[in-house]
Formats: sequence, C-alpha cells, structure tokens
Amino acid sequence: MKFRLGLSLGERFSLSECVEQAVACEQYGFDSIWVAEGRLTRDGIVPSAIIAQATSRIRVGTGVINHKTRNAALTAVTFKTLDELAPRRINLGIGAWWEPLASRVGLPLVKPIQEMREYLHVVKALFRGETVDFEGDFVQMRGIRFDMMYRANEPVDIPVYVGAVRPRMLELSGEIADGVLLDFHVPPRYVEGAVKHVQAGLARRTDGVREIDLPQLVTCSVDDDDPQTAINDCKAFLTMYLAQQPHIAKYSDVEPELIVRIKDEMGWPARPEDVRRAMRLVSNELTQELTACGTTHTAMDQIERYLAAGTTCAVLCTLGKNKVETVHRIARATR
Repeated sequence: MKFRLGLSLGERFSLSECVEQAVACEQYGFDSIWVAEGRLTRDGIVPSAIIAQATSRIRVGTGVINHKTRNAALTAVTFKTLDELAPRRINLGIGAWWEPLASRVGLPLVKPIQEMREYLHVVKALFRGETVDFEGDFVQMRGIRFDMMYRANEPVDIPVYVGAVRPRMLELSGEIADGVLLDFHVPPRYVEGAVKHVQAGLARRTDGVREIDLPQLVTCSVDDDDPQTAINDCKAFLTMYLAQQPHIAKYSDVEPELIVRIKDEMGWPARPEDVRRAMRLVSNELTQELTACGTTHTAMDQIERYLAAGTTCAVLCTLGKNKVETVHRIARATR
C-alpha cells in the first residue's frame, strides 16, 4: 500500500513553527500541508501564503476555510493570487461553517448543501477563466471575471476539496468537487461509508471524472517511551470534540449516553481542568479507535486501517509536547 502523508497545521503551532514543520515535511517527501482555520483564532490564508513562500514542492491547502465569510469571487481571486505565489501547488479546502458561531456573527447556515453548490459553481467557473452570470438563492454574480488589466485572465489549476462529514455533503462533493478532506475522530468504518456516498455523487457527474481524492485528517500523537502520555494527548482533544462538535460526535460511533455524561462533567465554557476531569470517562480503547496514538507501531497500524478503508492520504493532526517528534517518527516509519 502506497503511503501519502500530509500535515495539518493550525493554531496549536506558532506561525514560525508552521513554516519549520512545512519545510521538514517537504524534506520528508510529504504530499501536502493543510492549514486549519480556527473558529475565531487564526485565519487560513495568511499561514498558507507564508508556507507556500517557504517551500518549493509540497502542495499547500486550506483545511478548511468556510463558505460564509468570504464572497465567492473574493475566494476565487484569493486562491488565484496564492497560485501566483506557488503555481500548481495550491488546494482550496472549503466547508460549511460551524453553528452556533455562524449565527452569532450574523451568517446562519440555512441550506448548506445548496449554498455550497452555488458557491463552488461560481468559484470553479472563475478558475476556468469564464465570465460568470449566476442568479442563485444564495449567490448572485453579474457579468464578473478575473480582471485582465495587469495580468492575463488565464485558467488556474486549483483543485477544490470540500470538508464534508454528513452523507448529503459527501454526495455533493463527489458530484462537483476534486476531493473531500475527511474529518478526524471517526472510525475507519465511517470512511468506508463515506466512500460509498462520494461514489453516489460521482455517478451523477457529467464531466467524465470517475474518482476524486480523499485525504483524511488523523489526530495523532506518538511516544515510544511513554505511550499513555501520547494516548492522553489525543484523549483530551477527543473528549473536547465529543462534547462540543455534534456533527463529529454523531459519526464517531460513541454511545449517546457517554456524550451526555461528558458534556455534564465538562460543562461550558470548558477550562483545561474541566476537560481533564471529563476525559476520565473516555477509554484508551475508544481513543485508539478514533485517533492514531500510543507507540509509533500502534499509530501506524491505525493509519493503515484508514488507508485500507479508502483514505488516499493520511493528514496528521499532531498533538501534545511531542507533536514535532510525532511527525518525524511517522515519516521515518513510512520509509
């Protein structure tokens, strides 16, 4: 089985650490870097630009930005600009935004499937260099195209990846996108089902495409001297997600009663000590079913399970004090 590895970089790294890790991953032969955009912590565009400037081969994508806060035309020209910086190395990763945050900033999710369909219709048409007239329920464009005053309006090769979790968004991705960035904290059997939904969407395509890329975010921590510390790194993050991200918890195969107990124990807003207290409810077995952690060997076994289920690239989301060493150990193990 051929390994493709990527790395997810977000607010748990400083900007300088993001660059250092991206350069190291390029040297290790990683396939891609994916820049996470936190809810209101750090945007995904600035780090992507910095990383693209500092590297020369590795692909750089957002993992993911949302489709609510940026006009579709602005998103298209932003990624066209990134393509100027790193030609043919940029991925646009985009997803529906989080509730309740979307509503709290005045941009509630209404019909996310339709919104995403309209949004990507415009973005991809602009990438093809077309003039766009579009009157949708959520997106309206009237006679726009990339401006040609200073540079030619030439098509740009920027693959579009949708951060999809639920069946209908997975099917839409198979129908119109170039890839799906599958989320973390789901078991490998979830991936098997997700592939079927993507294939259902692929069957409706009219452009001749019969397969798309399926990278998978994988929460990961490795400590060969103290595997329990690595497990605890992932367990704490998993506990927080089970309590706060219902769209992930629903597909994690976790008993609903356990999620209720975790929420009750942790409370809101949750402090680090609250998470540590609640994580005692989460077993090592469950943690290692939903993440890749422990020794290098057990982490690699889990990554291989994701790949066997249909993932095309394991995108490591490393945690804990050993997050840098985790990258190095996994990279060396795949060699």
